[in-house]
Amino acid sequence: MTYNVFEVDEDKMFYSGDDLGFTFDKENINYRIWSPPAEKAYIDIYSDDRAEDKVAEYKLEQSINGTWQVKLTADIKGNYYKIRLKKESIETSFVDPWVKAVGTNSRCGLIVDPSEVFPPTWSYDKKVELNSPVDAVIYELHVKDFSISKESGIRHKGKYTAFTERHTTNREGLLSGLAHLKELGITHVHLLPVFDFATADDMDINSYNWGYDPLFYMVPEGSYASNPANESRIYEFKKMVKVLHSHDIGVIMDVVYNHTYQTESSPFEILFPDYFYRFDRLGKFANASGVGNEIASERPMMRKYIIDSLLYWSREYHIDGFRFDLMSAVDKKTILQAAERLKKENDSIIIYGEPWTALPPQLEKHQIFKKGSQKGTDIAVFNDNFRNTIKGDNDGQKKGFIQGKTDLEKEIYEGVIGSVGFPERSLYGFTQKASETINYADSHDNLTLWDKLAFSCPGADEKTRRKMHRLAMAVLFTSQGVPFIQAGTEFLRTKFGDKNSYNSGIFVNQLKWERKTTYNEHFNYIKGLINLRSHHPAFRMINKEEIRKKIKLIQSPVNTVGFYIDNHANGDGWEKVAVFYNPNHKWTQFNLPQKRTWAIVVDDKEAGTEPIRIFYSDEVQVPPLSAMVIYSAALLTGC
Repeated sequence: MTYNVFEVDEDKMFYSGDDLGFTFDKENINYRIWSPPAEKAYIDIYSDDRAEDKVAEYKLEQSINGTWQVKLTADIKGNYYKIRLKKESIETSFVDPWVKAVGTNSRCGLIVDPSEVFPPTWSYDKKVELNSPVDAVIYELHVKDFSISKESGIRHKGKYTAFTERHTTNREGLLSGLAHLKELGITHVHLLPVFDFATADDMDINSYNWGYDPLFYMVPEGSYASNPANESRIYEFKKMVKVLHSHDIGVIMDVVYNHTYQTESSPFEILFPDYFYRFDRLGKFANASGVGNEIASERPMMRKYIIDSLLYWSREYHIDGFRFDLMSAVDKKTILQAAERLKKENDSIIIYGEPWTALPPQLEKHQIFKKGSQKGTDIAVFNDNFRNTIKGDNDGQKKGFIQGKTDLEKEIYEGVIGSVGFPERSLYGFTQKASETINYADSHDNLTLWDKLAFSCPGADEKTRRKMHRLAMAVLFTSQGVPFIQAGTEFLRTKFGDKNSYNSGIFVNQLKWERKTTYNEHFNYIKGLINLRSHHPAFRMINKEEIRKKIKLIQSPVNTVGFYIDNHANGDGWEKVAVFYNPNHKWTQFNLPQKRTWAIVVDDKEAGTEPIRIFYSDEVQVPPLSAMVIYSAALLTGC
């Protein structure tokens, strides 16, 4: 029977069951696949992961709502498999998208029950709990970048198990790896794609890619495992999560539901040609992703697949959050339904994404999840407005606030208040509450902030650029919202000016742990800013009403921003907090709300919660190219 995807009765063909792929009971193994156009279906069993030694084949029987099923005996566990479908006299052998385990380089599926593969005490593992996403400090990290350097002091280089080594140091004896993350004070690691992707060779430690080329969405990537041929990737992924959780660090997965690496040969296209993808008016594959195809997330079975896979990672691997790549290519209904289901199971889960696409998606305007769509949804989006205001464009020479561009005070202040808006000051924002904005200055894409400063300020010496970098970090960590930094930012990460290092290899992308020694003063400064934010809820307000009430703009000199946070905001022990940003190349005087005793906790050289200097005045001098944070409390005033 021939199916036209545009004429199919989607309700009749929709399968709502939760037993697609393998399901296991004590005596039997059940398998079900969804493929309405199939005429015949088989499962071929192999003893090896190259599909060279076929040991059995089983015919699937046609079942309800376009599915095919078979009951198998438990003795096939540990073997490999492929599905074989026959449609219109054409027979295709492939690995299905509901696969939960695969062999080396994903040539075959592996028959294993992931729920039976786990490290000791896995059942006691707990996800990280948050009162609000604004309590998070997100650290964006590639698994291989983390440990591959010879300077890392980590034994399991480039592997999931690198995150389980608890006491590692660089060559000079400074903490690296997991100990470094804990020392820095971050709350969550955001891992670049760790589902199974296509362009890294599982057997070559030097093979490198960011992983934005999805292959199998419910399988951990094999190149990060000690043995990609068996269930090691499942065990080691869970062990990584468990150890991070034991150090109070959550794990966020970067997920790519906007496109697949393969198109005509993808398992989705084999299952039901043209159903899982969007097409343009000429009948060609649509291309919102910019890499050749665009997933039709609005179709019921694709929507189900996306939501099922997210829930699977949350349940099976205890994932604490998800970051959506090119989120605007995934239809709004799917995003909202996914968030609702995830939140029901974990009210501390963090969900955010990029509110844009590479090219316009084949969706109606009301279907697109763009910046502003997240209002009131407990979903956050990357705040590119704030990013560009802070540093200018991503890869060019355009300057921002930290490099001294003028007339950006209003835009900086809008970011400071979590983009909730302040209508009486013509600040309209795009969020309903501060937890809906991800505040950042750089990420894996484009130039690192350090490289951007070198490119946009070619005449500035390193000392000047270090000050600019510190100022950017101070702006991020003293603003309302969810702070996000790229791994290595704390020691001025460089990729040698490479603005798109997705396949540039280890030398460019690895975290250069020797830089922690070279720039240890900078590391301590960022650590101090994180400590300040973590211990003072005045910087972590949520509701726009409280933000608007408690944050007051200080009348400041041209090209500077000053504000104070009043009246023990958000239950803070400090009565008044004042913050100043001075991107000018000269000392600048700011007037204070009133004459009283103040303590400086952040200046151009130090950051933290302990007083650097105490003074009594109604004015303060802020050094060039720096931020300053001061506070006044009963302990200081004697009130």
